[in-house]
Amino acid sequence: MQAQQRLTELLGIDQPIIQAPMAGSATPELAAAVANAGGLGSLGVAMMKPQELRDAVGQLRKLTNKPFNLNFFVHEEPDLASYDAKPMQQALAPLYSEFGLGAVPEPASPAPAFSDEQLALLLEIAPRVVSFHFGLPHGDAVARLHAAGIKVIGCATTVAEARALDAGGADAIIAQGHEAGGHRGTFLGGIDRGTVGTMALVPQVVDAVKVPVIAAGGIADARGIAAAFMLGASGVQLGTAFLVCPEAKVHPVHRKALAETADDATTVTRLFSGRPARAIRNRMTEELAAFENRTAPFPTQRGMAAPLAAASARENKPEFLSLWSGQAARLSPPEPAGEKVARLMQGARELLGR
Repeated sequence: MQAQQRLTELLGIDQPIIQAPMAGSATPELAAAVANAGGLGSLGVAMMKPQELRDAVGQLRKLTNKPFNLNFFVHEEPDLASYDAKPMQQALAPLYSEFGLGAVPEPASPAPAFSDEQLALLLEIAPRVVSFHFGLPHGDAVARLHAAGIKVIGCATTVAEARALDAGGADAIIAQGHEAGGHRGTFLGGIDRGTVGTMALVPQVVDAVKVPVIAAGGIADARGIAAAFMLGASGVQLGTAFLVCPEAKVHPVHRKALAETADDATTVTRLFSGRPARAIRNRMTEELAAFENRTAPFPTQRGMAAPLAAASARENKPEFLSLWSGQAARLSPPEPAGEKVARLMQGARELLGR
C-alpha cells in the first residue's frame, strides 16, 4: 500500500478515497462526513458567488477539522457573438410551452471561468486541497497556490492531458475514465477525445507521470477500488456512489432513477451545459439528440436548459432533469457517507489481502 500512503500523506487524509465535488449535489454535510471518516471530502464551488463560497466553507469547517477539497472549472469564457441560438431555441420552444414557461431565453453563463478574483478568494480561504476541471489555471496561479501550502489536483481523460497536468505543477492527477458520471474533464484536442475507459486509462497514466494517480469512473464498490489499486492507482475518486448518500442534495426523482438505472441507461450529452457529461437518459437527451452539436458554448447552454429542469423538479418528473450518473450506479447502496467510506475501504483491503 505504499502508493496509497504517498497520496494520503500528500493530502493529509487517512483513507485514499476522494468524494467527487459534484457541484450542486455535494453539500458541506456530505464533504464533512467523508472527511471525518478519513477520506477527502469535496465541494464543487465553480457556480458559487464569493459570499456563498465563504458561507459553505464556514459551514464545512464547523462540521470537520479535517482537510477538504474545493473544485473549480477552468474554461475559456464562451464566445456567444459567433453562436446562433435560434435552432436550439426553436427545438426547446415546444417543451417550454408544455410547461407554460414562455419564450426560451438567450444562452447565459451561471459560472465564470477561473479568475484572479477566485484565486484571491481561494488563497484567503486556504483549503488543504484545490482541484480543477478542464485543465489548470493559467499564469502563476499554481505557483501561488503551492506557495500558500495548497495542494493542486487536476483531472485527465487521456495520457496527453495527464502529462500536461504533471508538467503544469499538479500534485496529483485524477484519471477519469469514460464510465464516470457528470462532466468529462477533457481539455486537450477535440472535446470528444477523452473516451478512454478506466481500466485502460489508469495504468497508462500511472506509467506516464511522476505524481500520484487517482482512479475515477465506474468505481462503486470494494471490487472496483481494489482493481484500481492493482492498476497502480494511489487513490480513488467516487461520485455516483456518494450521490445516493443521505447527506447529498439530490432530488427524489434523481435518487429513484439512480436506484433503478441499468448499466446501459446513461449517455454522454452536451444538452444540459454545452460540454459532454454523462447522465441517465430522459426526454431531454432522447428528443433533442439531433441538436447535440447545436448547443451553446459551455456553460451558457445551461441558461436555456435550466428552466426546463426546474419545471421538471417542481412536478417531480425526470424528463428534463440532469440526472448525472456513472455506469455503475446500481452497485452503490444508499447509506451514510461515513459508513460507506469505512465499508468500501475495509472490503478493498480484504480483497487485496486475499
